[in-house]
Amino acid sequence: MRIAVFGASGRVGTRLVEAILADPGLELAAAHVSPGSKWIGRQVGDTVIEYRPAEMAINAHCDAIIDFSTPAGSLYLQRMAGRRAVPIVIGTTGFSAEQLAEIDAAAKRRPILMGANFALGFIAFARNAQQFARAHPGALVTIEETYHQRKKRAPSGTSLLLARLAREAQGGSGGTTPPEPEIRIHRLGDTVGINEVRFDLGDSEARFTFTVQTLAAYARGALAAAIKLAGAGVVPGRYDAFDI
Repeated sequence: MRIAVFGASGRVGTRLVEAILADPGLELAAAHVSPGSKWIGRQVGDTVIEYRPAEMAINAHCDAIIDFSTPAGSLYLQRMAGRRAVPIVIGTTGFSAEQLAEIDAAAKRRPILMGANFALGFIAFARNAQQFARAHPGALVTIEETYHQRKKRAPSGTSLLLARLAREAQGGSGGTTPPEPEIRIHRLGDTVGINEVRFDLGDSEARFTFTVQTLAAYARGALAAAIKLAGAGVVPGRYDAFDI
């Protein structure tokens, strides 16, 4: 399977390239970087491929594209892909409502899978926390996140997702509108990612914790998603990791 990486010089993008090159069942179709990037023209490992801007490499044949760039970069990629039906996995978060509407328009032409956290095991973790929230609609929910100190001090896409899942589960179970979960933000050293969902039951407390130890975890999960998206005959549409 041939996979192209968009945002190939980023923190996760470089791990994606490494993972594809190390897998004998995969082939790197292209390594896309932003126009003006200092990576342009560099050789990718021992391959004959060079890092190129998307407008110079988007026509390379590939079975799937994995995008870990920015919201603006993701929209640029969709425009460059045009009417091609190639599946695209998006690991970028922080889209506005208007930007999501543009993604939805592109999803009429191709399958697009968006995820806040592609680390293997995250979906099972989120489902378990969601199930607990449904069983305890009166619990006070707190979301905590810890990431590296260079990450902006705003709730991550992962924390926003966990807060929404917990609130929806409690609301659907209790018949009332629960309060928005508090999101506590921590930045510490080179921490890759620690996400916690706490349920205060008054006399007791439950905690669900998910820890990502290396950036490669996001790359492995995104690759698994791309392989499944490209090989399952998925029809055009916008999906999330809970669907696939």
